[in-house]
Amino acid sequence: MESSSSFVKARHHIVFLAGLFTALAIAFTIETREYNQVMGNLSFTSSEPIPFRENRVLTDQEYQWAEIAWRYFENNYQDNTGLVNSVDGYPSTTMWDTASYLMALISAQRLNVITYDEFNLKMEKALTTLSRIPLVKDELPNKAYDTQTLKMVDYTNKPTADEYGIGWSAIDIGRILVPMNILIWQYPKFNKQVNSVLQHWKIGVMTQNGYMFGSRPAKSGPGLDLVQEGRIGYEEYASKALSLMGRDVFNALKYADYLKLIEIDGVDIPTDSRDPAKYHAHNYVVSESYILDSIEFGADSVSRIFAFRVYKAQEQRYKRSGIITAVSEDHIDQAPYFVYNTVFSDGKKWNAITDTGDDASDYRTLSTKAAFGWYALYDTPYADKLITGVESLYSDNKGWYSGLYEKTGEANTAITANTNGIVLESLAYIQYGALLNVGVEDQL
Repeated sequence: MESSSSFVKARHHIVFLAGLFTALAIAFTIETREYNQVMGNLSFTSSEPIPFRENRVLTDQEYQWAEIAWRYFENNYQDNTGLVNSVDGYPSTTMWDTASYLMALISAQRLNVITYDEFNLKMEKALTTLSRIPLVKDELPNKAYDTQTLKMVDYTNKPTADEYGIGWSAIDIGRILVPMNILIWQYPKFNKQVNSVLQHWKIGVMTQNGYMFGSRPAKSGPGLDLVQEGRIGYEEYASKALSLMGRDVFNALKYADYLKLIEIDGVDIPTDSRDPAKYHAHNYVVSESYILDSIEFGADSVSRIFAFRVYKAQEQRYKRSGIITAVSEDHIDQAPYFVYNTVFSDGKKWNAITDTGDDASDYRTLSTKAAFGWYALYDTPYADKLITGVESLYSDNKGWYSGLYEKTGEANTAITANTNGIVLESLAYIQYGALLNVGVEDQL
C-alpha cells in the first residue's frame, strides 16, 4: 500500500519527465535529419554550388552534332502516318519514343536544323495521327503501335488480338504530355490539334487518388489489371505534365512518401523505398528522369538537388575506378536488347539488369544520351570528359549510337529515337534553357 501511495504521489513528476524525454527525442530526430519535412514535402540544400551551364549559342561542332541527331528522324520518318520508328529500321513505337520524336522536332526547329515549314507540316501530321489512333478500350494509347499501319501491337510488333492491346503506360503518356504542353504555351497555332488529341484520350482513367495507374493484361482471364506506376524520379517527372493540365497527381508529385537516401560512392542519392519483390516494379535510379526533368521543366527545388547528386555519384565512380560513367536505360545491339544501367536498383549499387531483373552487367555502357544531358546541364571538367567519351559514337548517315560497352570498349551500335531525341533536346537546352519555359520571347 505504501508503494502504491508513493507512485500516486509521484505520478505528475513521472508524466512531466516522460513528456520531457519525448520532446527531447523529437527534437533530436528533427535536428539529426538531413532534410526538413513540412506537410509531406521536402527541402534540401546542396553541399556545394551546382555548376549549371550558362545558356549560349552552340559551337559549330555542337550544331553539327544536332544535325547528326536529326538524321535519325529523317531516316525513320513514316510519311503516311507522321510517326517515327523507335529503333532504326524497326516500324514500331511507344508513347515515350513518340514523345522523344516530338521533342526532337521542337528542338530541331528551335536550333534551325529544320525549317519552320518542315516543323509545321510534320507536327500537324503527328498530332492528327495521335488524335485518331486506336485506343485500349477506346480510352488510352496502347503501349506500342506499328508506325506504318497504326495497329496496336505487342513489343515484337505483332498486332494484338483484342481491344485491350497490351495495356497502357502512365509514365509514357505522362512524357508525351510534355511536348503537348510546350505546344499549348509556345506554339498556340497547334492548340486545336492538341485539344483533339486530348479529347480522343481519356486521361482521367489513369489517375486515382492522386496517383498514376498503368494497365497490363490480366493475370487470369481477359481484360486488364490496373497497377500503380512510377518510382521516385520517373514518377515525379511524368506527373508534372499532368499537373499542368489540371489533373490530380498530388501524391505522384510528392518526393516524401517513399524517399530513402542511400550512400553511393560517398554521395547520398535518392532511391524509392518500395520493395521490388513486394510491388513487382523495379526502383531504377538512372540519369534520364533527372536530366529530362531539368532540361524540359527546369527542375524544381528538390529534383535540382537530386539530379546533381545522381550526377556526382557517377563522377565519384569515375574517380574511384577510372571508368567514365554516365548510366541510363538503353537499347543495346544484342540480346537481351534493353538494359537498365543504374546507379542503384533492387538493393544493389551500380546494378545493370533487364526489365525482368536478370543480371546484365556484361552490357553496362557509357550512355550517349546521359553524357549529352549532363554536359548540357553542368559546366564541369567531368561533364566535358563525358562528352569527349561519346563524341565519336555516331554514324554520319544514321545518327548517334546508344553508347559504349564498358567491358569491351566497343560501341553499342543500337540507334534509337530516344537517344537522338535527347541529344537534340540537350543541345537545344544549351542554347535556350529549359524547353517548357512559359513566356519565352520567340513564340510562334
